Amino acid sequence: MPEMSSAHSVKSLNHKFTKTELARALRLAIADEYEAIQIYEQIAESTEEPQIREVIMHIVEEEQKHADQFWDLLARVIPEERELYDSAVEENKEIIRNVSR
Repeated sequence: MPEMSSAHSVKSLNHKFTKTELARALRLAIADEYEAIQIYEQIAESTEEPQIREVIMHIVEEEQKHADQFWDLLARVIPEERELYDSAVEENKEIIRNVSR
């Protein structure tokens, strides 16, 4: 299996992904998008320039869309991922209902 610890190693591959490798690459891409969101939010919170903060927060929204798009692709490659996600969401709803009582 190819090394996929950074974008550089993925970019240099001369290899077509198996389904498992593609799922792994998509999970890494999702994690990278969320890492970028964290970095950009810290930048936005650290500036006193409202225009810059606004542009950065727009970029944060775009990164969230990218994460969602990668998640959708992952669920298409491994449909069980969506089932697990949906199951977890339902479990959370049940827990929250019970806590709210």
